Amino acid sequence: MILSIGDLVLDITIVPEGRLRPDDDNPAVIRVGGGGQAANFCAWAAALGSPVRLITRVGDDDRGRRLVAELEALGVDVLTVWGPEPTGMIAVLVGPNGERTMATQRGASAGLRPTDIRKHWFDGVNLIHVPAYSLFTEPLATATKAAIDLVRNRSGLVSIDLSSVAGLKEYGAARFADELVRLRPDLLFGTAAESEALGVRMEDLAKVAVLKLGADGCQVSGHHVHAPQVREVDPSGAGDALAAAFCVSYLDGATPLEAADRAVVVASGAVTRAGARPS
Repeated sequence: MILSIGDLVLDITIVPEGRLRPDDDNPAVIRVGGGGQAANFCAWAAALGSPVRLITRVGDDDRGRRLVAELEALGVDVLTVWGPEPTGMIAVLVGPNGERTMATQRGASAGLRPTDIRKHWFDGVNLIHVPAYSLFTEPLATATKAAIDLVRNRSGLVSIDLSSVAGLKEYGAARFADELVRLRPDLLFGTAAESEALGVRMEDLAKVAVLKLGADGCQVSGHHVHAPQVREVDPSGAGDALAAAFCVSYLDGATPLEAADRAVVVASGAVTRAGARPS
């Protein structure tokens, strides 16, 4: 059983056919669906056949109820705390070279409190995967640390994804590096830009560090694992797909290199369609 804690929000993904022209109509593929890094990770883990749970807080509104039902339909056990704030939304604009610009309204998700968490939610959990977003904002950060302690006390593994250069800088890179020293993750995921922003070698902070390299695959244990070449449509969710595939394989007994081989294949498939989740 894998568990994640954090955002379940509405994603509005816009992939224009060409460069945007100001003050004019711009043909585009527009997709509206569930998003949030923790939720997307769970969707990919479920698609890969792993039992998976998500602890999240959403608004007690139609949007939140639809998002929970959609994720449950994908096979995720959603442990929901309902809040009075609106369910969050993220608008994702994908540029012609795959670059993404995101506008975020987190809504209810950041309000999860330690008192919202129930110990039986952690029964049978072997690994907790934590987006750094879940450690940047209170009270969600304190609730997330409590969840990590509950999993570790049951001899489970801890996986953390650095998530965001801007988030690291706003929180304080040195401060977050100190947090990672205290949290002692077994697995640590990050892009080259996130690793550079952190200012500390990822290998010094975790048992296994996975450097995500986009279309070039990933690097783990000093080895570059190349990804298959595909036609990229939308990179949204590819990093979550890679982390989910790696965690599922690693829990199944794969070595870090074997897990990375599987992860880059899954992530490469993720970028060939619009949206951040498996079909």
